[in-house]
Amino acid sequence: MRLRNIPEAKEIVANSRFVIHDPEEQRGRWKQELERPLFIEIGTGKGRFLIETAQQHPEADYLGVELYESVLFRACLRMEGVPYNTPRDKIERAEHPELDADFVTPPNLHFLCMDARGLPDVFAPGEVDGIYLNFSDPWPKARHAKRRLTSRQFLHSYEKYLQDGGFIEFKTDNRVLFDFSVDEIKEAPHFELTSVTYDLHHDPVLSAGNIMTEYERKFSALGNRICRLTAVFHIQ
Repeated sequence: MRLRNIPEAKEIVANSRFVIHDPEEQRGRWKQELERPLFIEIGTGKGRFLIETAQQHPEADYLGVELYESVLFRACLRMEGVPYNTPRDKIERAEHPELDADFVTPPNLHFLCMDARGLPDVFAPGEVDGIYLNFSDPWPKARHAKRRLTSRQFLHSYEKYLQDGGFIEFKTDNRVLFDFSVDEIKEAPHFELTSVTYDLHHDPVLSAGNIMTEYERKFSALGNRICRLTAVFHIQ
């Protein structure tokens, strides 16, 4: 998918109080400073899932990792109370949008604008308690398999900063990508599949407490089944 250039996006992200701009300086210090469980979402997009998750769980801290400023700026604006549906042209013209008076900014959520491959330079071993992967890019061509966020290459990367007993939770409507992910995790020596469903919204147990992403709302409305898995990391 080709991303549209948003002239104001870079400035919005650069000036946002919710974006941590030098996260490498925090390596080895996250646990000391936060003193609470830390969960990250890789590919946070506009932030709907993680914002709602942080609102519902004030006892933990959350970091949303997004590569593209042209996407992340929406999450930054939402944290300021700007509705998601604010027209792009209004933002591009730097007009002050109307604010959502009912929105409550979660103080336990921040963002990183970076490539996920660099996360081992941001987190020391054991600093992250859980990783959310929601509707990740499927990279359908076989030669691009290593770019998938559930590939063995990325699983090895997660081992460098996940806490022993930490988890990966992955959701998608792409059955080919999901089957690939299940197979990759089964072959990973330090990960254990603890739950798998091919129809999350009709699973009375696993759907309990489920927070839907934007893509999840869109695809489920089209009748697509949502797949979800959870895998737990064990050092030994």
